[in-house]
Amino acid sequence: MTSSLDKKRILIFLAFAFGIAWAAGLVIALTGGIAGSPVLVPGLPYTLALVLMAVAYMGAPAIAHVLTRVFTREGWQNVGLRPNLRRGWPFWLAAWFLPAVFTLLGAGVYFLVFPQDFDPNFTYVRQLLSSAGAAGAAITPVQFFLIQAVQAVLISPLVNGLFTFGEEFGWRAYLLPKLMPLGGRRAVLLSGVIWGVWHWPLIAMGHNYGLDYPGFPWPGMGMMVVMCIGLGIFLSWVTLRGGSVWPAVIGHAAVNGISALAMLVTVIGAGNPLIGPLPTGILGMAAWIVAAVIIFASRTGLKGEERLGPALVEG
Repeated sequence: MTSSLDKKRILIFLAFAFGIAWAAGLVIALTGGIAGSPVLVPGLPYTLALVLMAVAYMGAPAIAHVLTRVFTREGWQNVGLRPNLRRGWPFWLAAWFLPAVFTLLGAGVYFLVFPQDFDPNFTYVRQLLSSAGAAGAAITPVQFFLIQAVQAVLISPLVNGLFTFGEEFGWRAYLLPKLMPLGGRRAVLLSGVIWGVWHWPLIAMGHNYGLDYPGFPWPGMGMMVVMCIGLGIFLSWVTLRGGSVWPAVIGHAAVNGISALAMLVTVIGAGNPLIGPLPTGILGMAAWIVAAVIIFASRTGLKGEERLGPALVEG
């Protein structure tokens, strides 16, 4: 592992990652924001904001990774794309299944603190099924919930990976190795803060937390940084110990797939995005925080040299 920071490449990467994403955010803001974005194709739920977020904003870190290597003539030997399944398979499994465990445990913590927000009658699900007509009448609310849960755990990590690759190929495959000369703990903390701040224009437009909470938008911005640090520690752990960026891609995709499941059993209109039951709230991320503390305190959890070797760590 290199002993000093490659400050030049780090700054160039961040300039591209923030510049591309925040430019896309500006376009979204000037065209109605997330809530008022124009529909691109009548009859389809694809707005300009949705497309820009999925392609330009979330893809910016990956684009920044490529552009930084091109502009600085860094080469393509250390991109972190080798699956490394022979040694890293336990971390692939951890990335696939632990996000569901942590997210559901966090929702459980929230409902223990706010039991009045739990809806055992599946009122929201019943409304969804009712609106689906005959197709909705063919299954029960419990069956619908279980189907959604199975899909979220088994299928979402693959499908959503098409979209989370853009972030992980930048943050975990490029920035994290570049920060490793600071030491594993400092590297994951700093990368988590950077990742959280990078989301700020979207948070200011209501992404994840809405527009009507007290103190908007600053509490949402702060909570996003906390979330990105906690989730980033886990994603950095599976990257460093798995010796590949792919576990992080899968882990991030798994989080996106399972995160909204708790809303199916939440009283309509209840919940607080800054608190829970989703993992974007402080109680909803309780299990993530515990896992992050355990990884952070481990002597080897954030030391990737043994498995990564110079191919990813040295960059």
